[in-house]
Amino acid sequence: THSFFWRCKEKHFNNMTCNKAGTVEESLKNSPQFAKTAKKNKEKELVIIKDGKAISSHFPCTLIKKGDHLTVKYVKAVEWPKNKPPSNLIMFHLLTKGGKNITRIMKNSALKEFQEISVYAYKGERVKAALKRDGRLHCSIFKKNFVLSNKSTSVKTELSNPVDELNDETFQIILLDNLDEAYLLSNEDQVKQKPEANVEITPRNLVLEINNSKRTKNQLCFQFEEFVKGIKTQAPTLCHLQNLFRVDFSQSTQMCSEVKTMKRLMCLSDSVCQVRINGQPNGSGFLLFSNYVFTNGHVVKDIYDEKRCQFNERVSVHFSYESVEQSEGALDVLELVCFELNPEVPGGDWALLKLSAHQGLPPGLLKHIGFLPKDGGICIIGHPEGGVKKIDPCLIVPSQNRLQVVERHCRENQGPVQFVTRSFFEGVGASVHQKSFLTYESCFYYASSGSPVFDKHCNVVAMHSGGYIYRSANGETKSVIEFAHPLLAIVERLVIQMVVREKFDALK
Repeated sequence: THSFFWRCKEKHFNNMTCNKAGTVEESLKNSPQFAKTAKKNKEKELVIIKDGKAISSHFPCTLIKKGDHLTVKYVKAVEWPKNKPPSNLIMFHLLTKGGKNITRIMKNSALKEFQEISVYAYKGERVKAALKRDGRLHCSIFKKNFVLSNKSTSVKTELSNPVDELNDETFQIILLDNLDEAYLLSNEDQVKQKPEANVEITPRNLVLEINNSKRTKNQLCFQFEEFVKGIKTQAPTLCHLQNLFRVDFSQSTQMCSEVKTMKRLMCLSDSVCQVRINGQPNGSGFLLFSNYVFTNGHVVKDIYDEKRCQFNERVSVHFSYESVEQSEGALDVLELVCFELNPEVPGGDWALLKLSAHQGLPPGLLKHIGFLPKDGGICIIGHPEGGVKKIDPCLIVPSQNRLQVVERHCRENQGPVQFVTRSFFEGVGASVHQKSFLTYESCFYYASSGSPVFDKHCNVVAMHSGGYIYRSANGETKSVIEFAHPLLAIVERLVIQMVVREKFDALK
């Protein structure tokens, strides 16, 4: 049970007591005075103002604190999406005016008179999902490549991020580039054009001809005819394509693991940790032995002072971050024992960290090290996107098939407006063709560097280190192919460096 104050047009506030979880509108409907006002304005949209910010009518009443004052107002109606009951909720705020080159944000223009609106979200969900469910943003804004910029710190938050860290912060929508804006605005202007009043509306005159486009049209028609001819001449190679499909299908069965294998991997996953810098996720890692953790060298390179042989910032690891509610279990890093950053050399990107704790640690994975497999299924365990611990079963891409993967990504990104040039994929092809690393196609992108890679026998064979990231034509973040450094090569270089640096305690 909780109470709050509300008013409509009158100057004096009314007290409202709510005894069950629901929306603010549902709570207000318990008041005969509000019910009478709502009946008069049933064709209009309900807007509720809290602390000068407009909240939605389906805003959870559990987020209204004791003593809060709400003002009820009605504006021109717009359709609203239905919502689920509240659970594990947070709230953030959004300016109704966007950044440079953004002309419209709100679906209902009447909301422009309010400087900010408040948006609620469920812990663990993505920013984009929360904004879409809120329903007050114009649908065209989601076609643009935008982020949320913190009003106080100017720190940018992408739509794919969880909402957990946004609580009670105020943001502004800004574009990442001007290309999307110019392209979309031109399309919107064409949609707004209407035929003259005296002209009969037919399918033909609804389509507007682009000036000086006849030459381009003829060229496209010619290219299309040649393309169709090329398809017809390639028909005899269908059997070859069928063979490729059959091989790919048979390989997919290698990703299916036995139950006992998955159980063993779950036990080994206890040794995987998230590496944080000043409390913020920056990579992944795993316990190698005793109180020593392995991760990639590039994860900590920016905060390590080689002259003083110490970190400039606080580094910690978390072994049990498996749900968004967990916030405990941080173990501080005492020192960087050994370090190497030579990414182009197999086994040349690693760092050995010494933890402050000795007790209560999971078992190390040093005794589970194995040789690199040539093909088959593998499993990566880590913290992609800075989130909770996850496991990704995927297939190894053998060296002879790497160029095929690159070519496939190139074909999939040949659209009307090509955002990624072919030279990018050609550069990726040349790079991966020369690497003697383990390559595969995974969904582990940012903040997953340092994750252990297990083979089908649960041996740790490599350290997940990176990929070739690009943004596709529809704005999605993708990777052409990912790679990992062989763990045996890393350990060999580690032993040599421990001898040179006289780290005899760790070496013993």
